[in-house]
Amino acid sequence: MEEIVLNKPSTEFKKGLQSGLSIAIGYLPIALTFGLLAKTTGITLIETLSMSIFVYAGASQYIALNLISLGTGAFEIILTTFIVNIRHFLMSASLNEMSEDDSISKKIVYSYGITDETFSVAATNEGKVSARYMFGLTSIAYLSWVINSGVGYVIGAALPETLQESMSVALYAMFVGLLVPSLKKSVKVILLAVLAACFNSVFTLSGWLSTGWSIVASTLLSAVLIEMVNSFKLRQGGRGLE
Repeated sequence: MEEIVLNKPSTEFKKGLQSGLSIAIGYLPIALTFGLLAKTTGITLIETLSMSIFVYAGASQYIALNLISLGTGAFEIILTTFIVNIRHFLMSASLNEMSEDDSISKKIVYSYGITDETFSVAATNEGKVSARYMFGLTSIAYLSWVINSGVGYVIGAALPETLQESMSVALYAMFVGLLVPSLKKSVKVILLAVLAACFNSVFTLSGWLSTGWSIVASTLLSAVLIEMVNSFKLRQGGRGLE
């Protein structure tokens, strides 16, 4: 019995690594593409790696590349990233209820590695999740993202300059690829995307707001309006936007 107890921490860590392996593999092509696009955007290898190390948020990093290429200011990029990642408050609160009674310091450390994918895996785990398990799960996914971001940048640097310049189109293709699956599943997402695009077009073409602030304002306004309509339909006894 004593031997089993002593070996439990390392077993939990290995279990986390095994659970996170599929995530690490899934991050490989996305991180490579991010590194490749980062090179074509004009930022340095150190800046690319720093973004993956300290931001570690795929969608936000892709959005940041687009904003950087448009010459958007730092504050607007940070605010946009905050809005996109605000869901992490809910994920962290939910995961805290599933976690063992570990110290706050341990939870703070592994919470840095929470993403949509690591949260989903941890949430479907049977029973409580331990800090050792979360360290294994998040570390392998984190390392995959950071390392492959750097590899993608190096690959991008080796491409001919003409091809590097043309790769900027891939950034928009990536956004379309992220959006289309969601559009197929929900009318609410379709309305949200269309309304945000309309707001952004009005703000940008009219010159009322800069590109960065236009994206932030369009996102917030469309989200608030769609939720107001959804709430109104539910209060009237109808079905909400699905």
